[in-house]
Amino acid sequence: MTNQIGDEASVQVNLRWFIQILAVVAIAVWGYFGLTERITMLEHTMGIAEIQVDMNSEFRVKWPRGELGALPADASQDMRLDMTEKIMDKMEERLDGLDKEFQDLKHRRP
Repeated sequence: MTNQIGDEASVQVNLRWFIQILAVVAIAVWGYFGLTERITMLEHTMGIAEIQVDMNSEFRVKWPRGELGALPADASQDMRLDMTEKIMDKMEERLDGLDKEFQDLKHRRP
């Protein structure tokens, strides 16, 4: 028998082996794309986690400094503290004025 390659050459393959080879190739392709999808999903999840860690670190540093804003309760408390400081300043001025008046009265009496 001579093996000839050409347009009219025929190849005989056992149908059972052909189906097994197709099944193995299909399973290998399915497994490859499954692994690729899983790796891509894990990389995406890791990227999101890194972004969240960076944002958390930035928040942790900038929030106490007041660089990211303040809570409404903090703003209200700051306004109250400012008002209290103004009231205390007025009271100190009045006390200084009363102390001066008292010293003047003390010096006027013989």
